[in-house]
Amino acid sequence: MDKLLTREQRLNALRQRTSTPVLIVGGGINGISTFRELALQGIPAILVEKGDWCQAASGALSRMIHGGLRYLETGEFTLVKESVTERDRLLKNAAHYVFPLRTTVPIDNLAGGLINATRRFLHLGDKPTRRGALLIKTGLSLYDIYTRQYGSMPKHQVRSEAATRERWPGFAPWVKYSASYYDAWISAPERLGFELIDDAEQACPEALAVNYLQLVSAEGETVMLQDALSGECFSLQPHVLVNAGGAWIDQLNQRVSPTSDLPKLIGGTKGSHLILNHPELLQMLDGEMVYFENQEGRVCIMFPWFGKVLVGSTDIRVDDPDAVVCEEDEKAYILESLRFVFPHIAVPDAAIVYTFCGVRPLPASDAKLNGQISRNHSLVLLPPDAQRAWSTLCLVGGKWTTFRQFGEEAADRVLRLLGEKRQLSSGDLPIGGGRDFPPPSGQNVWLAQLAERFAVPLPRVTQLAKRYGSRVLPLLALIQQHGEQPLQHHPAYSDVELRYLIEHEQVCQLEDLLVRRTSLAICGELTAPLVQEIATLLASTLGWNDTQRQQQLQRCCDNLARLHGLSNLNPTIFQEEARHVSNQ
Repeated sequence: MDKLLTREQRLNALRQRTSTPVLIVGGGINGISTFRELALQGIPAILVEKGDWCQAASGALSRMIHGGLRYLETGEFTLVKESVTERDRLLKNAAHYVFPLRTTVPIDNLAGGLINATRRFLHLGDKPTRRGALLIKTGLSLYDIYTRQYGSMPKHQVRSEAATRERWPGFAPWVKYSASYYDAWISAPERLGFELIDDAEQACPEALAVNYLQLVSAEGETVMLQDALSGECFSLQPHVLVNAGGAWIDQLNQRVSPTSDLPKLIGGTKGSHLILNHPELLQMLDGEMVYFENQEGRVCIMFPWFGKVLVGSTDIRVDDPDAVVCEEDEKAYILESLRFVFPHIAVPDAAIVYTFCGVRPLPASDAKLNGQISRNHSLVLLPPDAQRAWSTLCLVGGKWTTFRQFGEEAADRVLRLLGEKRQLSSGDLPIGGGRDFPPPSGQNVWLAQLAERFAVPLPRVTQLAKRYGSRVLPLLALIQQHGEQPLQHHPAYSDVELRYLIEHEQVCQLEDLLVRRTSLAICGELTAPLVQEIATLLASTLGWNDTQRQQQLQRCCDNLARLHGLSNLNPTIFQEEARHVSNQ
């Protein structure tokens, strides 16, 4: 049976706990993965996050699940091997959200970049240069070796100029060749993060995950946690504290040990992305990703995204992870990079329907170029000292593709500190809605059976299964029992569907539902009337009064404007328009 706890029940469970073997601070993908790995071993860990799950960098990824082709050039072969292995595990274990993605690399010369690539490989230089066909083919041939040994993707192909021009007539004149290979993409990373949490709590009923709960101080044997929504404080004595704060790792260490001389662990860089509503560009991509170097040699991407196009990204060092937004100059930079490969494509401001950015928690580095900073992960153990009685394990670096491996390594380190041993591997465990999710060849039959079993029209079953995988079954049962009413301003969603998400997936704020539990925001589908409608439904479900609803609505719209460029959702404007219409 599902472990369904309200927020108040979760907080009450926390009130009953004065100590815990493991406290994990940080609800990004690496903290979540560590929580899951420990829960699978029967460890009743507690996971807390100051905001919502996967709210920061873990919700701002490029939506790629990739083997790390460019890491070959810096000699990080172990990372490539690990990435290819974990990519293929996700294709199998999270088949409802992770899919193969054919990728094309435009190339402008035959032999360029060989000397500088050799220098970078030997760590003798870091100057960016354009890579020629021979160099890219060499890298892809190595990539194929890893793929055949650790994965299952098709081999790469290199096209001549004529073949390239035939497939990609819109490429810039400088493109002389192209190479294609396969990686993968993820459709709902924030949802997958939540499903990992849910799986963990099902595996170990004593494990507990609470969002909007922040570590505020520590002294002696005790840490203080504060509910960001109510202000209530909780004290807890951990045996091990896992710092999975991402870009905030150093800040958290200073909060725990303010007078200690701790090493700087993070040197984060900001990556911004755009979602474009551009039918011409979407048609040109025709289901493929273009992975290219812009004018300065920085790697950029673009690929289809639910009828839109995702384009990115930037790579800018930042000191304050709380202050990052996608700036106007970053938008211009990304669009200039797009025009470099597709010079005839014009992108008006109105085509940008969503922006997002996050801070990559890269290890502190003195590298001259951000692209040269390793994307690998590491563990840093801070032993107990005069200020804290527990060991602190810091999770440094990492990337989405390898979260399972990183979580496994972190959990194994924690298990050793606890004197415990691993009982179960997660390598072949399906995740959330990937459990019992059929392969493509069997999906039509499966969907038809569900439609008949629950008496729900096949198109609706197909739509919901695409969103939730096999986790659609209890939702279909609710629809069968109670029926559903489509939303007035977005009929593809219904009242029952959204109430189910609110009640079962720790939704605390309007933004949680619009940005992370659904894809409404990132797919550019939000309108002011729709946000109003969903806010009203959320308020009735959570018992908010009208003042609370209005506060939530205003806060959400402010954040959507500031963080994602959605300035057309201001509830005040909508209310004024509604009054104007009613007065006519």
